[in-house]
Amino acid sequence: MFEQTFRNIDDVLYKDAGADSELDYIGQTSWIMFLRYLEDLEQDKADEAELRGQTYEYIIDEEYRWKNWAMPKGPDGKLDHHKAMTGPDLVQFVDLKLFPYLAGFKQKADSPQTIEYKIGEIFSELKNKIQSGYNLRDIIGYADELPFRSTKDKHELSHLYETKIKNMGNAGRNGGQYYTPRPLIRAMIQVTDPQIGEKVYDGAVGSAGFLCEAYEYMYKRMDKTTDNLTTIQKETFYGKEKKNLAYVIGIMNMILHGIEAPNIIHTNTLGESIRDIQEKDRYHVILANPPFGGKERKEVQQNFDIKTGETAFLFLQHFIKSLKTGGRAAIVIKNTFLSNTDNASISLRKHLLESCNLHTILDMPQGTFLGAGVKTVVLFFQKGEPTKTTWYYQLNPGRTLGKTNPLNDVDMEAFVKAQVAKPETEQSWNLTFVDVDENTYDLSVKNPNTPEEDPLRSPQEILAEMESLDAETSSILQTIKDLL
Repeated sequence: MFEQTFRNIDDVLYKDAGADSELDYIGQTSWIMFLRYLEDLEQDKADEAELRGQTYEYIIDEEYRWKNWAMPKGPDGKLDHHKAMTGPDLVQFVDLKLFPYLAGFKQKADSPQTIEYKIGEIFSELKNKIQSGYNLRDIIGYADELPFRSTKDKHELSHLYETKIKNMGNAGRNGGQYYTPRPLIRAMIQVTDPQIGEKVYDGAVGSAGFLCEAYEYMYKRMDKTTDNLTTIQKETFYGKEKKNLAYVIGIMNMILHGIEAPNIIHTNTLGESIRDIQEKDRYHVILANPPFGGKERKEVQQNFDIKTGETAFLFLQHFIKSLKTGGRAAIVIKNTFLSNTDNASISLRKHLLESCNLHTILDMPQGTFLGAGVKTVVLFFQKGEPTKTTWYYQLNPGRTLGKTNPLNDVDMEAFVKAQVAKPETEQSWNLTFVDVDENTYDLSVKNPNTPEEDPLRSPQEILAEMESLDAETSSILQTIKDLL
């Protein structure tokens, strides 16, 4: 049922002149779903207050509640067409009244860690792109059918939402930046193994895939005490995101996974000087796939000790600085980071090896990231002690990865299992720090355990084998004659 509802919404958006890509579809679906979710959230809180003999103070004023502007219903529980706005009236209300009202919450909220602030952020950054009020009326009708109350409903909605994010990444353009394959994320989380009471951070949060999967991982394993449930909701997951649409998608994704007021801040992470990061700003676990290939301006580079225009290299400096001593990180980065010969790359590799234990490098196959031709590695490191030995693992799923053959959890199992003992195999090997060139700090992937191909045989060897095979054939034929 849910899947068909999402499909129906996409069909209506496709017909509207204002939404013309997968990115628009998920952006428009997100703000409508968010308001639909708020309606159920407030109703649940009001019901709980009533049971306690208290009065609930609604966040949203009467005029702007879903049940009044979006879906006013008659005694029969169906849409009251006499009260419901549609056509140009509906679009005017949304654009000129609803969005400005909700955007104002940003100024009124007590702190960024409140649902009020999230409301204000979302409606300050997004705009309604649906031009036809008749189309908007249809979409609201479909969204009203989505139940947000039970855990089972939320789980199914979150799965469908993830599928939409994945499709957006597959659609090309800049959609790929929002989607890291979930089997890779889950493997990174298994290796870093975040525990309840630890703070988990992604400074390039995108669609919040890392934080959502970390939440699932920790929730399944923790004792469900009141203190733990409060901790995992409010004091565990933190993120920052620069782009408007990604910020909204990340918030919505975390809400659907069960985190009521996500600690995601809408900011340019790289705009903050790493020299200002203090102990209170640090985290136990960092999981991220920072954007590749961006070129940052000179004024942004001034926030970092190692100046470079490469966005991902600035993020790596930010992550190292943001880790607590003893903290663990798993970061996706272009494999060229391991061997680039420019001064910034060499300095950054030296800094990583000297300040952290880079214990594992996972070499991912081509096609891991759909629509992106870059080869990537995952750096696993722990802050506080220098690197002595790095274990390399070349992932080989035994097939070409692509849209019809994406990475799956089974592909990652052997790596996760082997990561504990770090054996030497045809796919894995160890590099000791003393073997690293101190002039270049080159860490490029050179597998010393790859079986050597047979060298070309000489003509004499080929002739000898042919004579041997002829003799064997003659012997078989003679045996058959004797039997006859």
